[in-house]
Order: sequence, then structure tokens, then C-alpha cells
Amino acid sequence: MKKSLILLYGIITYTIFFVVFNYTILFIGNIIVTPSLDTVANTNLVTALTINLGLLTIFALQHSIMARPAFKRLLTRAIPKPAERSTFVLLSSICLAAVVYFWQPLGGVIWQVNDPLTIGLIYGVFFIGWATLFLASFQINHFDLFGLRQVWLYFQGKPYTTLPFKTPWLYRYTRHPLYVGMMIGMWAAPTMTITHLVFSLACTGYIFIGTKLEESDLEKALPEYHDYKKCVPMFMPRITISNKQKVTTQEA
Repeated sequence: MKKSLILLYGIITYTIFFVVFNYTILFIGNIIVTPSLDTVANTNLVTALTINLGLLTIFALQHSIMARPAFKRLLTRAIPKPAERSTFVLLSSICLAAVVYFWQPLGGVIWQVNDPLTIGLIYGVFFIGWATLFLASFQINHFDLFGLRQVWLYFQGKPYTTLPFKTPWLYRYTRHPLYVGMMIGMWAAPTMTITHLVFSLACTGYIFIGTKLEESDLEKALPEYHDYKKCVPMFMPRITISNKQKVTTQEA
């Protein structure tokens, strides 16, 4: 019974993540959903900015603190270890949903593209960015990254095994293709409002800070990561690269 409940918990958690994350992509791109990121402002600028930065700070703190090994060890004293990753994903999804639901538009247009062809090209880049993120997650292990592999192994009565150190295609050109795809998706905007700029700047800043914390953990856990770090750039891909090392990471 316990194994079945933990498996169900992992499946529900993943479903919530999938819905929230894809809704967020539409929210950022001003596609279908309303209100969206660039909705016309209807509140005081200072109030709106305070609320937005507070929402992003809560998300960043939750994401960073729960991703640290010390916190994971503490958390697994209270919950079954196979459910740890799913719990992280669930709380991350809740915080992300709060950002989207309570986000306050700031107004003000920085740039706006009106040519239909150019708009189409920008949205093409937008979708390429998010597709890159999903592709990168599957190249390491999408289901391990979001907790499904852990609960499935537990349900089968098999011990969890750490993923091997490898560098699939995208990871030979940049150490963090998930984050690269995310940044492309956030910045590829035919209309850039102050709201969108604040959102993109704050998220990009957090990505840089979070990546430093993550890589510190990876170097402690994976001896090979130090050499991999020397060969492959953090974000900006090189046109040509010779790298036969292997790496698997859990973006957090």
C-alpha cells in the first residue's frame, strides 16, 4: 500500500508540474492564456514591483534551499527517500504557480515588433528555446529529474541507483542546456514590456546564482565534473568542441 501511494504521489506531482510549467510558457509568451506576462498594468508601480520581486524571491529561495544536499538529508528524515524529489518538484510547481497567478503587470513598452514575419521568427526562437529545455531534460533523464524514476523503482522494490556520468549531445556544447533554453524562451519576445524585462532579468540573475551553487555541489559529488567544467562552457556554446567526457546533472 505504501509503495502504491508513493507512486501515485509521484505521478500526481509530475502531472501538476507538467500543467503548471506549460501554462507558464504560454503566460510568458502571451499565448492563449489571460492575463499573461505583458498584460496592461492596473496597479501602482511600486506595489506591483514589490509583489513581483517578492514572488520571485520566494521561488528562488525554495528552489535553491531544497536543492542543497544538506536539506535533502534533513527532508528525508521526515518523508520517505523515494518521495524527496517529487516533493521538491511539487513545492517548486506551487511556487511557480503562485508567481503566475499573483504576478502584477508593470506596463511600459521597451520595444515592440510589428512586422508579422519578424514576429513569427521571434516566436520561432521562443519555441526553440523551450524545446531545447525539454530535449535537454530527456538527454540526461527526464523522469529522474522530476521524480518519477525514484517512485517507480521504489514501487518495483528496486534500489535507487545514481545516474551515470555522461555527456549526451547538447551537454557537449554547454554545461546547462536546460538553462540556456529557458533564457532563450524568456528573452525571445516580440513585445518587451517593463514587466517582461523585470521578469527576465530576475530569472536570468537567479539562473547564474543557482548554477554556481549547483556546480559547487556537483564538483563535490562527481570528481569528473571538475575536468568537464574546464572543457565545456557554462552557457554560451562553442561552435566546435572536443569532449569525450560524460556527465549527468540534475538542474535545480
